[in-house]
Amino acid sequence: AARGSARLGSLRLRSAGCGKSGLAAAGKGCGPVVPAARPGAPRAMQMSYAIRCAFYQLLLAALMLVAMLQLLYLSLLSGLHGQEEQDQYFEFFPPSPRSVDQVKAQLRTALASGGVLDASGDYRVYRGLLKTTMDPNDVILATHASVDNLLHLSGLLERWEGPLSVSVFAATKEEAQLATVLTYALSSHCPDMRARVAMHLVCPSRYEAAVPDPREPGEFALLRSCQEVFDKLARVAQPGINYALGTNVSYPNNLLRNLAREGANYALVIDVDMVPSEGLWRGLREMLDQSKQWAGTALVVPAFEIRRARRMPTNKNELLQLYQVGEVRPFYYGLCTPCQAPTNYSRWVNLPEESLLRPAYVVPWQDPWEPFYVAGGKVPTFDERFRQYGFNRISQACELHVAGFDFEVLNEGFLVHKGFKEALKFHPQKEAENQHNKILYRQFKQELKAKYPDSPRHC
Repeated sequence: AARGSARLGSLRLRSAGCGKSGLAAAGKGCGPVVPAARPGAPRAMQMSYAIRCAFYQLLLAALMLVAMLQLLYLSLLSGLHGQEEQDQYFEFFPPSPRSVDQVKAQLRTALASGGVLDASGDYRVYRGLLKTTMDPNDVILATHASVDNLLHLSGLLERWEGPLSVSVFAATKEEAQLATVLTYALSSHCPDMRARVAMHLVCPSRYEAAVPDPREPGEFALLRSCQEVFDKLARVAQPGINYALGTNVSYPNNLLRNLAREGANYALVIDVDMVPSEGLWRGLREMLDQSKQWAGTALVVPAFEIRRARRMPTNKNELLQLYQVGEVRPFYYGLCTPCQAPTNYSRWVNLPEESLLRPAYVVPWQDPWEPFYVAGGKVPTFDERFRQYGFNRISQACELHVAGFDFEVLNEGFLVHKGFKEALKFHPQKEAENQHNKILYRQFKQELKAKYPDSPRHC
């Protein structure tokens, strides 16, 4: 019986890991080495050894748990510090509002829609090849261009610090393809394009613009910077004489203007080969933010043209120096003096110098004035029946006058057209187009009487 009892105790100790075989594993599970129970040892002593072994196991598990918690704490602390550093970095260098991939997906979606036909059914319109987020109170620079004249966009991005909207016209299927590839390249390499530019495409209704395939951009796929894209465009572009498209398709300037200013509260609509004075966007924003009295007012930006575009004036002092030596003159001075004369250039150049942009004087509208201006509210759209050359902007300014808008000329800001406007720089059909639109303009003025029956104004 005694031998049986001792054997049973020995088996119990071995099952707890602390019998004779437990000596080899003392460091693994039972803490310090303890002497093995001798056969016939009292039952109480055997139980004491078992309790000790369990205690050491529990202590070791607790130490391991504490070590793991410490590692977890250090890991979390490191992560929080890293997030703090990242937040501080983006405070100084904010991430781009739109990634390249987002812009490319947006471009593909717009093209895959197949576009929509305009009111006449002659043109196919693709809105939002590129999009930009705008403050409702912002001033957008809206312009239009053929594919060949998009190289002027680089200068506008440098001078205009706010959002831009560009409507591009592609007269042929090949130009439509070039426009999509070019938009793809510009969105990839020009951060300013992604951040500040909205772009739309118009082509004849019989064409559909294709979604660029990665293999299609060809030489454009080899470009690595924004400047390289514009340099490449300058090499492949073949700017022709104004409005001479080489096809039987008419350039839809007023459709393009409406598309570019669509959705904007305040907009300055200009031709793509014009350049605004430096700081004009900031001056307009500050002026419009300070007062809400500009509803119903067209803020006129005086327009000039420069003989040589190598040196574009940045401020009024530089402009006046060139004006005095004949290098700069009023816009359309050699083609249609009455079209800009109401701006009253002699008064403008003699205004005292001021640091803040503001309206300097009021001028009444006179036919055929076609000012460049900034206006908000219910601004009449451009009549899209006017295409090619003649009366396309005059008609819109006329309706602005009949609708009750007043015209006030700004004191410091201005626009400069690259090159003197001269008759020889226009295509041979210019006069025929002008006569056609002149007849349309007479009809347009009669229609305004029915559209604004209570207006005391006419043109």
